[in-house]
Amino acid sequence: METIAANIELLYEKAKNYAEINAELVKLYAIDKAADVVSSIFARLVIIVGVAMVFLFVNISLSLFLGDLLGEDYFGFLVVSGIYLIVTVILNYNRDKIIKVPITNLIIAKLLKSKSASNNSKTSQDGIL
Repeated sequence: METIAANIELLYEKAKNYAEINAELVKLYAIDKAADVVSSIFARLVIIVGVAMVFLFVNISLSLFLGDLLGEDYFGFLVVSGIYLIVTVILNYNRDKIIKVPITNLIIAKLLKSKSASNNSKTSQDGIL
């Protein structure tokens, strides 16, 4: 009878340790995924800011060029502003298809990507593999 009680107690301890280790593993996996998503978004944001700066100066140059062609600088800025107004209206009507769905798919793909697949893709992208 004592050995059965000892075996049950040992089994209980092993089950408890197993549950604690699995809980810790889930927590670490969630932290890994969150860090992966945040770092990916931050890297893309840095690139977007750089492209936006280039885009801004190109637009200022285009506005000044059009203003020179039209006779007054503010006419060039009005033309470029009108183009952005049209683009904004088009984006507003198609925002789910153009903006929301691709970003949602990117985040979901990043969250569902397995760690081994990400390690293999990183090394193959670096040309190490």
